[in-house]
Amino acid sequence: MGLPTLEFSDSFLDSPDFRERLKCHEIELERTNKFIKDLIKDGNMLITALKNLSAAVQKFSQSLQEFQFECIGDAETDDEVNIAQSFKEFSQLLTTVEEERRRLIQNADDVLITPLERFRKEQIGAAKEGKKKFDKETEKYYCTLERHLSLSSKKKEAYLQEADTQIDKERQLFYDASLEYVFKIQEVQEKKKFEFVEPLLAFLQGLFTFYHEGYELAHEFEPYKQQLQFNLQNTRNNFMSTKQEVEKLMKRIRSADQDYKPPGQWTMEGFLYVQEKRPLGCTWTRHYCTYEKGSKTFTMSNTETKSAGKQVPEMFKLKSCIRRKTDSIDKRFCFDIEVMERHGVMTLQALSESNRRLWLEAMDGKEPVRNSACWSLKYSFWAGLTTMGLYRIGGVNSKVQKLMTTVFFYEPLDHFISFCLFSESDDQNYRVCAVHALVHKLPERNKEMLELLIKHLVTYVLLQSNLMTVSNLGVIFGPTLMRSQEETVAAMMNIKFQNIVMEILIENFNKVSHCLALNVHKIDNCRILLSHFYFAQHNSPNTLFLFNSCLYCFRVAARALLFENASSPQSVPVGRDAKAMYSCEAEHSHELSFPQGAHFSNVYPSVEPGWLQATYEGKKGLIPENYVVFL
Repeated sequence: MGLPTLEFSDSFLDSPDFRERLKCHEIELERTNKFIKDLIKDGNMLITALKNLSAAVQKFSQSLQEFQFECIGDAETDDEVNIAQSFKEFSQLLTTVEEERRRLIQNADDVLITPLERFRKEQIGAAKEGKKKFDKETEKYYCTLERHLSLSSKKKEAYLQEADTQIDKERQLFYDASLEYVFKIQEVQEKKKFEFVEPLLAFLQGLFTFYHEGYELAHEFEPYKQQLQFNLQNTRNNFMSTKQEVEKLMKRIRSADQDYKPPGQWTMEGFLYVQEKRPLGCTWTRHYCTYEKGSKTFTMSNTETKSAGKQVPEMFKLKSCIRRKTDSIDKRFCFDIEVMERHGVMTLQALSESNRRLWLEAMDGKEPVRNSACWSLKYSFWAGLTTMGLYRIGGVNSKVQKLMTTVFFYEPLDHFISFCLFSESDDQNYRVCAVHALVHKLPERNKEMLELLIKHLVTYVLLQSNLMTVSNLGVIFGPTLMRSQEETVAAMMNIKFQNIVMEILIENFNKVSHCLALNVHKIDNCRILLSHFYFAQHNSPNTLFLFNSCLYCFRVAARALLFENASSPQSVPVGRDAKAMYSCEAEHSHELSFPQGAHFSNVYPSVEPGWLQATYEGKKGLIPENYVVFL
């Protein structure tokens, strides 16, 4: 099992799982650092101890044999396998050479010791410095965040704005330190493949020339050496080409909205502060929470409890979610949820207003629903098709990403991996047959939209006045239509296959179109949607952004209808008797004051989260839910 992948988007969530994966890389770097030191020590023994040469070479050979070369990811390329296997090959050669015991190794310091020491100090040393900065910014940010979230909402607006600005600055410093640290770790782990092995290769090449049978050994070693040099050059080339794309991805992640929710395993996840009521007041405890929309499962793990074992997350079934009004609580960014496993409501505090909005959207929280009028179809279905170079200009990246996350969460392309796999084949007929079979397996709505889009693009290619070829459209629509679930470094490697799939769909439309039979009563909605798309491409260069806007608006009406029909009137609550476990002094006119042991009648849940409606000594009012026990 290789090292786990580190994604830049994980730096924003800073989840416990991300910390664990980061720790695996830190352990590997420390292990590599120790191995380099041992290797350098063994090399110096070969130079300075002629009498002990045989023993030193044997120990050095044994160290190479036992070291396990780890690469990032679950699978390894042929180049990586050969590079990892090279240590064992070197060990076998050293065992043969050791039998000759010839003369002192010359030039070992220049070709072996110095490069390894330089790699250890410059590369691994830089990673350690990045960890120090990351740890420092982590402690500083979370301390500042706790103070910030403890601010009362009743503070002056100017004071709150200044506090928000300060926490944004601290957050950005923390994100920058995290991103730079992850980038440096990735760089060192990749560089070690060639900067680590090349000195060993040079050392062995020099060593053979000083042995009596060095020429014969070098001649036998030549084919493997050439293959290994080819593997090393491949990994170096892959590193240089991938590094640029990784840097671009890091910059995009850095420039994205701070509360942007990247696609992942959960519908929503992140830190929330949970209100816990006590006899003498309440406390707010930081938890790492996740929510899965399909099963309505909400989990939270207490990250502040100091214990030896790993914390077991609490799991709940969500019943409802509602935004908490600012004037109802002395905290900002709060919302209440009801779960099956607990009585009453749980009050949670998000990290910011936009972060709260993301949680509410994920949990179908009750928010004011804005009525939007239907768009009018006033524009031609063919508007803008002859525009030269259409579809070449994309929209604002952050807005496109947010819309794509919202839209395609409800309708993913489940056969993405299969489409990419068959596109690697050299047999054109096989490709067409494979896409025919895969298109047939798509859900009906996906096939309907796919036919409308591909038919449009086929027509579009025939209009040569726009100067767009099938290859152009493949480059543009491949990554959009065949978008992977996560924007990761690994996903970037599949872009070329996505383009090929798009070209096959356009060029062989007639061969696969009979799989895309449309139901007549469903066409109108799709045609309306595409009409907006054509209008958008005629009036704005940000075509892809507006296309996704159309998709989003098309789904809003259906989601709103489901939301309106989901709620049903609740039955009128039946009052019960209860007894006070603690005394309480009312702070507002609608609350009740009572001593310990007070007896309440007609007690039932209140609309105010965390409170009950009760009658005490003939007076009705609110009492804290956790202050009483039902009789």
